[in-house]
Amino acid sequence: MNLDFSDDQKFLQNEARKFLEKEESIKRNREILDESSSLDVDLWRKIVALGWTGIRIPENFDGLGLGHLELCVIAEELGRFLAPVPYSSSVYLFTEAVIKYGSEELKKDILPKLVSGEIVGTLAVTEDFMAPSSSNIKTEVLNNKITGKKIAVPDAGIATHSIIVCKSSNGIDLRLIDHKDKSLNILKQDTVDGSRGHFCVELENTPSILVGEEGNGWDLYESIINQAAVLFSFEQVGGSQATLDMAVNYAKERYAFGKPIGSFQGVKHKLADMYVAITLAKSNSYYAAWALSSESSDLPVAAATARVSATKAFQLCSKENIQTHGGNGFTWEYDCHLFYKRSKLLSLNIGSLSNWKEKLVSSLEKSNIN
Repeated sequence: MNLDFSDDQKFLQNEARKFLEKEESIKRNREILDESSSLDVDLWRKIVALGWTGIRIPENFDGLGLGHLELCVIAEELGRFLAPVPYSSSVYLFTEAVIKYGSEELKKDILPKLVSGEIVGTLAVTEDFMAPSSSNIKTEVLNNKITGKKIAVPDAGIATHSIIVCKSSNGIDLRLIDHKDKSLNILKQDTVDGSRGHFCVELENTPSILVGEEGNGWDLYESIINQAAVLFSFEQVGGSQATLDMAVNYAKERYAFGKPIGSFQGVKHKLADMYVAITLAKSNSYYAAWALSSESSDLPVAAATARVSATKAFQLCSKENIQTHGGNGFTWEYDCHLFYKRSKLLSLNIGSLSNWKEKLVSSLEKSNIN
C-alpha cells in the first residue's frame, strides 16, 4: 500500500501553491472581509481557467478526467492560502453529487458548464440548529416542486444551482434546483468567517430535478459527505501547516530578554504540540485519501477519523498561533485571526466535530460487527 502522492500529483500541488502565493490569496481574503463580500471574482475566474473545477469531471464532459487524489492536493493548498472562492461547495459537494448520481442527460447539461464556470453549485441540507438527520428533514417535494427553508447553505448567494436534501412520499430525495427561478429567496447570514459566505434559502413550489434514486437520498447524501470529509480534512491540514509556519517564523524573529522567544521552553512546547497534531491529521488524511481513491470499504471510518483529527489540529494550531504572537496575534494587522476564523467555520461544515465523533464510533461498531 502506497500512501504517498505520485510525482505528477506533487507537481500539481507545487504549481497550485505557486499560483495562490503569486495571486496573494490571503491578502484577497482580507480584502473580501473589508468589503463584506463573499467571493473574489477575479481569483475564481483564474481558478476556472486553470481547469481546477473540472479535475474530477470525465473528459467526454470537457473535464480533465483525473481522480480524487488530485482534488486532495488542490484542497490542501486552498486551505493553506484561505482562498475566498466557492470551490468546496461547488466541487467537493455539488460536482461529486452530479458525477456519482446524476442521469446521463443531467451530466451532459451540467458538467461541461461546471468546467467552464458557467455553473456554480452548492448542497443544502441544514434546516435548524440540530444536526441534520433523515428524521428531521422538513423541506418537502410534491409533484417535483420543493417547499421549505434551508439555512447555512455555503455560497448559495454565489451559486447558480443547488442540490436540496428534501422529504418525499418515498423517503429522502436529492433534487437539483436552478437559482434563476423566481420562487427562490436567498438571504445572507452572518458567520464567523465572512470570506466564505453562508446563506438562508427559502423555497416555495420551486421546480426541481431528481438526482439519484428516489427515496434513497439520505444514503446518497451520506456517501457525498464522506467524500467531502476527506477533502475538507486536507483543507484543514493546509491551514494547520500555514499557522505552524507562521508561528515558527515569528518565534525566530521576535525577541524578548535578548533572546528569540522560540528559545523559551513554553513556546517550544506549543510549537511541538502543533507539529504533533498536524502529523497525526496528515497521516489520517493520507489514509482516507487512499480509501477514497481506491473505493475501499474502510472509507466511512477513514473519512471520520481524518475529519476529527484534522478539525482538532486546525483548531489547536490556529489558537496556538495567536498565542505565540502574543498581543500582536489579536490585532487586525496580523493574519492570525483569518486562520482562526476559517478553522471555526470548517469545523462546522458538513457537520460539527461531535457529529463526526459519533460517525466514527458508529462506523467502527459496524466494521467490528462485519
